[in-house]
Amino acid sequence: MRVLGINAIFHDPAAALVVDGRIVAAAEEERFSRRKHGKRPVPFSAWELPELSARWCLSQAGLEPQDLDVVAYSFDPALCRPPEELGIADPWDWLRVQYAERAPQFLATALPGLDPAKVVFVPHHVAHAASAALAAPPEAGHRDCAVLVLDGRGEAASHLAGRYRDGRLEVLAAQRLPHSLGTWYEEVTEHLGFLRSSDEYKVMALASYGTPVHLDLLRDVVRPTGDGGFVVGDLDLTKLAAARTADGRVEAEHADLAASVQKRLEEVVLDLAAWLYDASGGAAALTLAGGVALNCVANARLVREGPFQTVWIQPAAGDAGTALGAALHAADGPVAPMPGADLGRGFSDDELEARLRRARVPYTVPADIAAEAAEVLADNGVVAWFQGRSEYGPRALGFRSLLAHPGHASNTERLNEVKGRESFRPVAPMVLASRAAEVFDGALPSPYMLFVHNVRAGWLDKIPAVTHVDGTARVQTVDPVQRPLMARVLSEFERRTGLPVLVNTSLNTAGRPMVDTPEEALELFGSAPVDLLAIGPFAVRRPR
Repeated sequence: MRVLGINAIFHDPAAALVVDGRIVAAAEEERFSRRKHGKRPVPFSAWELPELSARWCLSQAGLEPQDLDVVAYSFDPALCRPPEELGIADPWDWLRVQYAERAPQFLATALPGLDPAKVVFVPHHVAHAASAALAAPPEAGHRDCAVLVLDGRGEAASHLAGRYRDGRLEVLAAQRLPHSLGTWYEEVTEHLGFLRSSDEYKVMALASYGTPVHLDLLRDVVRPTGDGGFVVGDLDLTKLAAARTADGRVEAEHADLAASVQKRLEEVVLDLAAWLYDASGGAAALTLAGGVALNCVANARLVREGPFQTVWIQPAAGDAGTALGAALHAADGPVAPMPGADLGRGFSDDELEARLRRARVPYTVPADIAAEAAEVLADNGVVAWFQGRSEYGPRALGFRSLLAHPGHASNTERLNEVKGRESFRPVAPMVLASRAAEVFDGALPSPYMLFVHNVRAGWLDKIPAVTHVDGTARVQTVDPVQRPLMARVLSEFERRTGLPVLVNTSLNTAGRPMVDTPEEALELFGSAPVDLLAIGPFAVRRPR
């Protein structure tokens, strides 16, 4: 059974390939088109099919479009309702639906040889749910767990709560539009001067600098309904904080609004999870997807205060992940868990060396690239790390990363300057799974950087670069069995410095997708103050 999953509605177009129940490849179109979130500067992108990522996915299995059994499109136009019926004043809604209805023809044009009759529509939130529950590892209830989806919107809803048993979904609740936690958070994001449907994580980071002074008011506006759903009332945000422009100064009132909204989101998510626990018959594991599931502060609180024994979140929890979810849902028979997030493009050592030679870049082949990188990092250098297959999802997980020393507080600002982003943005720590509990308190292991953790008191002064203003850090743990090369970098760095932690942030600059190819890695290395490019077994150093 050969199933290609496609997300092309709203944002983050992506493709994923599942063959005989095994995930072969998954990638966002932005990594190929180099347009952040796969968007052109227009209000919607339903016609922007992930042509490049789809063709690449097929090439990974040696398939042609005519070889596919099913193409699963993660949106079902038959479920849509008129905007006025949903209480939405969106003039583009029906145009989106029209393009989605024509997806089979568009896909057949984009992938010559594809039979349009093989295209099936998978409801958006069902695709989200499958991306979590069917991709989760066995210890997180693979194919037998509760599932919670929260995002901006699907066809006619913004939320799904359900239970998987033996791989089959029972929907227990769904919140009808226009009520949406994701859209509410987007509106606040836009009011605070950031990009809507893109920059919500900046609001989450800004919240740590504020005080939730508006929490009582927001409890009246955004509240659970006791039946698995919620309502989001009207609120004039200008009464809480002046609207900020993208280049405007961030004032205390903006941080207070961010803190208030963040806290209320956490409270509502906890309430929805508690209802789902009871409705699911006390399922041991909860899996999550949807853009709201990328809020790692809310996730950490859900682990700490929620009723479930285990919480697992799809690394590509946003809309890109629905490509994988649609493929898993449409696959005929049992599917294997997600092997990891490194499902994108990779390059052989011969291919990497050929690119370096073609670029006429001086390089060396050290005896151990891990030790070479650790030496530079111990000397407080910045390392561009390009290894293996690229990540599926928004987090840099040590395949396309910028690495630095965590012991110098100035490295936070230094890396934000390298990347050209806001000074209040935190950078994340990477640590061996076996050492994590010694340094951090929270949900462990944390291989996908989807929870925040408290930095233990004895380490606050030792790793200031990765400690946020509120004493937390968004941790990624590294398993030496699964990630031997990165584990060796961490071990070599600790041997030189006594610190088991490294700074890890994405290998990109502001407004651009993460680096995905050797050429893009060389471009970043040539334009940013990076000391070493560790690309496969090769080392490229900046001339002194």
